[in-house]
Amino acid sequence: MLYAIVDIETTGGYAAANGITEIAVFVSDGEKIIHRFHTLLNPVYTIPKYVAALTGITNEMVEYERPFSSIADELFEMLSDKIFVAHNVNFDYSFVKHHLSQSGYELNCKKLCTVRLGRQILPGAPGYGLGKICKHLGIEIEDRHRASGDALATVQLFHHLLKCDTNGHVQAMLKTKSKEQFLPPNISAQAIKKLPQQPGVYYFHDKKGKVIYVGKAKSLANRINSHFSNNKPNRQKQEFLKKIYNISYKTTATELMAFILESIEIKKLWPEQNRSQKRFEQAYGLYSFEDRKGYIRLCIEKKKRNIQPLYTFNLLTEGHNLLRKLMHQFELCPKLCFLQSENISCQLLAEKKCKGACEQKESVEEYNTRVAACIDYLNNELPSFALIDFGLQQQEQSCILMEKGRFYGMGYLPSDITIQNIEELKFRLTPYAENDYIRGLVYQHAARYPSKKISLNN
Repeated sequence: MLYAIVDIETTGGYAAANGITEIAVFVSDGEKIIHRFHTLLNPVYTIPKYVAALTGITNEMVEYERPFSSIADELFEMLSDKIFVAHNVNFDYSFVKHHLSQSGYELNCKKLCTVRLGRQILPGAPGYGLGKICKHLGIEIEDRHRASGDALATVQLFHHLLKCDTNGHVQAMLKTKSKEQFLPPNISAQAIKKLPQQPGVYYFHDKKGKVIYVGKAKSLANRINSHFSNNKPNRQKQEFLKKIYNISYKTTATELMAFILESIEIKKLWPEQNRSQKRFEQAYGLYSFEDRKGYIRLCIEKKKRNIQPLYTFNLLTEGHNLLRKLMHQFELCPKLCFLQSENISCQLLAEKKCKGACEQKESVEEYNTRVAACIDYLNNELPSFALIDFGLQQQEQSCILMEKGRFYGMGYLPSDITIQNIEELKFRLTPYAENDYIRGLVYQHAARYPSKKISLNN
């Protein structure tokens, strides 16, 4: 078995928008080096000053060096039938694979990470960064932060790990179904294997334990594994690989509960790697205002920052449907609700379903009394219901509660309980902060699965 121990220097942290400035490859049989390859490269991209200060490789040094494409053929032949070894292997492999792909070569070889191997074979070391582990083992790095010096030190480290591997960690990592080749260097494969197939919410933690990402899953095991099942060269992927030190999770009985809990946790923890729900807001709102004649008018408009809507909607049609329902229920004028053009005669007036506020045949006081009743209905009389589904265990059921049109909370109930009123139910559930996104999820689910919905008296 032959190993290609690789180290590269780059212009930045992810392959999709950065180049390789230097590469070193030492081919080993596990005991000695049998082939060496080392070269500077013109990365095409500009080398940032801080990178030049770290590596000593400047733009002037590589200006007339050959590009990566000129070594692609030789490099592919050198690597394609070897085990790719590196310290934090996913970083080096992502760059080499990406740039080989840009040159028309698809690299697919097994990988070994000396960080992960070090944690397994040499537990209790003071650290597993290349500098710390080499210092601990007495391995001298002659040219630090340069490809050749770091690669040669990695060779010596790897040979030492092979000699100390009495429990077969290397072979276990090379197995086809092993997750060791794909996981970030600080995540235990054993922890990944213990993940359940249940729905739930998962948390990625950084070195200090802070949550940097929250996600939801229909199957926690499948979803978390999908984050590490490929090695995309984009920025977000590489940031994940660098920053994730631990994973925790909370199981839920249903996927809907996972969706809700994810939204709650994102709003509460505000993780740096989450994007979507930080800015989510319902697009439309139902507003009221008094016109110049004193009539209170209802209208659907795009949400305004500084005005609190009576109700919110994601779709304009959803808002219009509710407003039409309220218009008929409280005998409101379609023209004063902006559901009919001002330029034509009031349709409901002709049908004697409008009392004439649009033509000032009804007093301001009488009309506004009904509008006030309509607004009071929105505030107090919107539907209260529970969504009942299976629980985490056989003898329980899950429950999501909507009270007066707003999300109250969720939790688990004994399967033999009879739901009689809201107050009794609220005592058994965990209340959570509501937002428009959660409310929309619950309403959509209730409409899709009416058999799970139990209406409750307010």
